[in-house]
Amino acid sequence: MMFDRSKPLKDYIGSYFPIIAGPCVIESEEHSMRMATSIKSITDSLGLPLIFKSSFDKANRTSAESFRGPNIERGLEVLNNIREKINIPIITDVHWPEQCEIVAQVVDVMQIPAFLCRQTDLLIAAGKTGKTVNIKKGQFLAPEKMKHAVEKITSTGNHNIFLTERGTSFGYGQVSDMTSIPKMKNLGYPVIFDATHSAQIPGVNQTTGGQREMIPTLAFSAVAAGSDGIFMEVHDNPKKAKSDAATQWPIEKLEDLLQKIIKINKAIN
Repeated sequence: MMFDRSKPLKDYIGSYFPIIAGPCVIESEEHSMRMATSIKSITDSLGLPLIFKSSFDKANRTSAESFRGPNIERGLEVLNNIREKINIPIITDVHWPEQCEIVAQVVDVMQIPAFLCRQTDLLIAAGKTGKTVNIKKGQFLAPEKMKHAVEKITSTGNHNIFLTERGTSFGYGQVSDMTSIPKMKNLGYPVIFDATHSAQIPGVNQTTGGQREMIPTLAFSAVAAGSDGIFMEVHDNPKKAKSDAATQWPIEKLEDLLQKIIKINKAIN
């Protein structure tokens, strides 16, 4: 499915069932381009719209020595090349208010990381760009409380918003409460389910661990609960991925998983 930039992306998300997918972090331009091309080939064959996701900086890492990605200038150059050559919308994280205007020149969606969903200055700066903003629900936050994050964006006059459920942390573990999907949808914006971060187990030794085998179960449950799309980090060699190696989904298994997701979505709609 081709992306029509003449339409507001929020409407694009609300009208179809998009897949937000890509490697967690930009590892190289060649790798990112190859992944975007491969994922788009799969989603096109299934009639699903794709928003390509990858980060130029992973600021929230377990270890200070973990790979964070290229700098913002090089990262945005890679993302812009993918956007123009493959004609797909791009989503990436912003961490500081000062980044928003710079990132807005390249991407179609600015993503507010879960740990930063209460950062007022960041939310307002993102809203002021007029770009679509994806706010990931904090691991520490009840779904109803996301209304405050939404209000900070809408205070700028920007209503191009969608929300992402990515699991909730309790003590040393993490769970996914599927009731958060209809609760956040009551705020009036599309809700995406993050199937890969929801399977994480943070802080295992010097890295973040996870239960990759639970990703299909989580994704199927979220679709049945009414999610408007699925977010997945996808890699061609997850074990050697430079970030979130334990929970990136193998690209060779992506098509089969998406086929099942389509069936569930059709059954409930």
